[in-house]
Parts: sequence; C-alpha cells; structure tokens
Amino acid sequence: MPVVTFNYDDLVGLIGREVPMETLLERVPQLGADIHSCDPATGELSIEFFPDRSDLYSVEGAARALRGFLGFEKGLTRYDVSASDVVLNIDPSVEHVRPYMVAGVVEDIVMSDELIRSLMELQEKLHLTMGRKRAKVSIGIHDMERIKAPFTFKAVDPRSVSFVPLARDEEMDLQEILEKHEKGKDYAYILEGKEKYPLLVDSDDRVLSFPPIINGALTTVTESTTRVFIDVTGTDLDAVTGALNIVATAMAERGGKVRSVTVKGLHDYVTPDLGPRRWRVGIDEANKLLGTHLDGQKMSAALEKMGYEASADGECLNVLAPATRLDLIHPVDVIEDIAKGIGYENFGATLPTEVTFGELGTRQKASDAARQLMVGYGYLEVTTLMLSSQVEQFEKMNLEPVEVVEILNPISEDHTCLRVSLVPSIMAVLRRNKHRDLPQRLFEVGDVMAGCKRSKRIAAAAITSRASFTEIKSLVEGLMRDMSVRYEITPSSLGCFIDGRGADVMVDGRNIGSFGELHPAVITAFELGHPITAFELDLNALTEGKLERIA
Repeated sequence: MPVVTFNYDDLVGLIGREVPMETLLERVPQLGADIHSCDPATGELSIEFFPDRSDLYSVEGAARALRGFLGFEKGLTRYDVSASDVVLNIDPSVEHVRPYMVAGVVEDIVMSDELIRSLMELQEKLHLTMGRKRAKVSIGIHDMERIKAPFTFKAVDPRSVSFVPLARDEEMDLQEILEKHEKGKDYAYILEGKEKYPLLVDSDDRVLSFPPIINGALTTVTESTTRVFIDVTGTDLDAVTGALNIVATAMAERGGKVRSVTVKGLHDYVTPDLGPRRWRVGIDEANKLLGTHLDGQKMSAALEKMGYEASADGECLNVLAPATRLDLIHPVDVIEDIAKGIGYENFGATLPTEVTFGELGTRQKASDAARQLMVGYGYLEVTTLMLSSQVEQFEKMNLEPVEVVEILNPISEDHTCLRVSLVPSIMAVLRRNKHRDLPQRLFEVGDVMAGCKRSKRIAAAAITSRASFTEIKSLVEGLMRDMSVRYEITPSSLGCFIDGRGADVMVDGRNIGSFGELHPAVITAFELGHPITAFELDLNALTEGKLERIA
C-alpha cells in the first residue's frame, strides 16, 4: 500500500487546528489507514493509506479528510472553478497512441518547498497506483508563465522533434530520450510498437512534455512559480479526470485558485469538473449491511464527517460525494463510509446469532476423490506453474495452436502464456527428472485456461520401458469406473499420440478428454528417450451430475 510522508506541523497547519500527535496516531487508522512510522523529534509522519483512497495520497488530501473526521469542519468541501480562455486542442493523431488528455490551471499559488515536495510525492503515488506505472495515467505540472496558450496534444515522428528534457542540459529527440534518458529507459515499454509518440506543445510549438515519459525543462516549476498548467494523459477518461481533480484540489487547499481549460478535438469537455457526484442509498439496506438501527438523520451526520453532503428522503439518502472520491463505484462504498463516520469502535461486540460449519464445496470434494484414486493407482502428485509457453503447449506436443491468454511482458521465453493443457507441464517435470530411475508415474489436478475460460483438469503421464496403450486405457477405465461415470471411447486424431494409439473419452456425447501413447516426436521434443503414456480429462465435465454421489 502507498506510504505518504509529511511533516506534522504542515499537516496541522492545513487542518487549521492544533491536533495532538497522540490524537492523530489514534484516529487516523479509523479513517482507513495505518501508521507506518512517526518521529516525534523531527515531526515526520508516514501513513500507509489503503490503495482505494487515492484522494489521500498527499498532506493536503489527508488534512481535508481529517478536518471532517475530527469534527472541525463537516460536510462537502466545495472548490470554485472559474472559466479561463485557455484551450487545449487534441489532434486526431493521438487516438491510437494515447487518446485522452485533460487539463486545468491553478493561479495565485504560493509554491512553497512543502507544496513542491507534496506535489512530487502525489504524482509519484498516483503514477504508481491508479496510473499503473504511467501506462494508464501520467501527470505533468508546468510553470505557465513560460508558455503560451492554446496548447496542442499531438502524435509526431520519434525523430522529428527535439527538446531539452528535465534533468538534462542538451536537446534530445523523442527516440533518444527513450534510449538514453533514465526516465525514457524506465517507461519506454509503454510506447513499444507505436510508430508515433505523443507530444504536448504550446502555440509557438515549444514542448511542454513528452507524455507519459518526461516533461520539458522549459516549464520546470520553481518556488517563484505562481501560475501552473496541469496536464493529465492516459488511456481511461475517468482515471485521467479523477487524477486531475485530485492534483487541482491539493493546490486549492494551499490557497490556489482553480481555473478551467476547454478541451477540443477527439472529445470536447471543460476540465476540471469539481462538482459533486450524486448517489442514492437505501436506509434499510445500509442498516442491514451494518447491523444497525440508524435513522436517516444519523446516517447523514456520519457521512458529513466523511466529507459528504447528505439528507434523508423517505427511505433513502440523497448523497453528494466529492469529485476526488474515485473509489466510489457502488452504494455499498458509501455505506462503508457511514460505518467509518459512526466509528468502528462504537459498534460494540455481539455473539453470532447462527452457528454454521464450513465444509468443502462439491467440486473440491470431487477433485480430492480423484486425487485419492490416482494415488491409489500408484501415481505421484505434482503441482506445476499455470504459466507456460506456446512452444511447450503446442509445438512440442505436435498440436495445432488455439487461442491462449498471453503475458504482456513475459520475464522469460518459458512463461509467455497461461496453459491450456496439463500434460506439457507434467512432461517438463519428467524432463527435469530424466536422470531418475524408471518407472515414473506423475499426475496433476489443476486449472487451465481453455478457450480463455478457466476450468479444472486432471492429467497423468507415465514413462516406463514398456509403456503401452493397454496400460493407459486400463488406468482411464478404472478412474471412470471408480468415479461412477458412464462413458464411451472413440478413436482420437490428436497429433500428440501415435496414429491408432490415441482415444477420446465421450460422456453424454461430449468429448471430455483423451489418452494414449505419446508420439516419438513429442517424446524427443521434451528430451526424453523412453515410451510415455498420458491422459487428460476435464474434471468439471467428468463430475457433472455425479457430485452428490462423490460428496
């Protein structure tokens, strides 16, 4: 979880009241956080906030929340957003590169050392969490006195534009930044495969930033900055607008005046929009979930402590939520804040009203029954990684490729996708144990992603000096018999088996798996040199209609 570090004196200054350190240490965890560290000598306080509360990733956001939670200032904090003549044009060229950008202006800001450090940490935390390491959201803050509106967000050829990036003194083109600049190396993967790169420029074609990689040195914010331009780019409109709201309100908490920017092009809107979001919550539903008997007035008072504006309307609450609360996706999230506003310490303790006993689900019982049978047949259970590769799943098994779930950034060529079959994983175990004595008989009960849908399978393989089709057929028939499943056996055309020595298992006209002698090409592909028999069955299909009997 993100840890936010700030100074105690700065925090209480933003709260506007003297709050003893002991009170903060006691009350902050009830807000949805954990005290990471506290140094009374220096006044440095580190708080670990829950990942969903991105509005608290700065001392300004924490102070806003604590003002209400500690009872100093209840209700919704409203911020005025006045119109400006600043325009941001979105060029159609960015649609398939980085489609969304929103912006805002903050004026009359006193860019103190505390605010600069807070903004840097806020950007870092937002980039890391909701920004998915800048891939989903990236934020830029610029000194507006050095640039001239209107601004343009466009995609350009990597070698066509050069500018001086932050932390450098010489000009570099976009491709050089990705290859030589430390930030470029860190985030180059985001633009991998793109023919053009996104760029934000002003009316004189001067570069503000190369999102999501690096800002230009031209617009570096200093302590003399009084007017800033905030840009947020990304791949999700809700996420980028939410991040803009969080950064803009953090500056507003320091006395800055927020002004809007008109965005034109692919999407037309005016940002930031700091108006409250409306929710409607059932009072009876809230009481049922919380185990309380509160009326609408008490619930409204609890929500006001949490920074909402709320009023009872018959059997429901009309709620206005802050524009910075990106974690609210369902009325139950508002109900959780009712509990926090009441105070978890005020709920008391009650004994359970019903006595229940947990037990395994029927499908888990079926899996356990299959495991016990395989152990009884003399097989040793293994557990392998669900990660595999197309080479192992298809090429080595002499099978036609099917749709798989691929890993976007695999760490090795052996782990490029989720497996669609268990047998290749068992074969890999046999390969790593080929120096062991024969026979070796292994099985696994595990999940696969067949057709991009998760299912549970059971598979086994035996490597012996005299492995035969008769042996594996007897094993499969014994498993089907002992699990009380009616089945039929038909010839298989799978390329992993020797022609004429493979079979499919049919249950109610449905193919649930196959078995047979593996083809010599498959055996040698896994660097093995003895006959191998194997089977793989869909365990869910195998036990449908038989679960109660197995249980």
